[in-house]
Amino acid sequence: MDWAASIANEKIREAQLRGEFDNLPGAGMPLPEDELRGVPEELRIGFKLLKDAGMLPEEMQLRKDMVTLHDLLLACRGEEEKTKLLGQLNAKKLRYRALMEDRGWSGAHAFADYEERIQRKLTEE
Repeated sequence: MDWAASIANEKIREAQLRGEFDNLPGAGMPLPEDELRGVPEELRIGFKLLKDAGMLPEEMQLRKDMVTLHDLLLACRGEEEKTKLLGQLNAKKLRYRALMEDRGWSGAHAFADYEERIQRKLTEE
């Protein structure tokens, strides 16, 4: 053990003896589940940085955009605006499907079975 770790451990022991760790919030409760438990170790820091920066994976952003455009279409009154929004929605859907095919998810049996249900759930009023 190097000298810095030794000093840190000594400071922790002293704080424990003084009772500084007694009655902390969450004491005795299990730790929260690791949100990135399914992500390979070498990718976790990148995912954590993106999450903390408020970034979404492209497929999630596309899904979010599609739901927003669908809601805008439902609220839209003018035909010209509807046509414009429908074009944007179709472009997002096309990009999403291409992305799913590139990743090999569109051919997966579960994806084919549930894609329509997921779409309905995300766009339900």
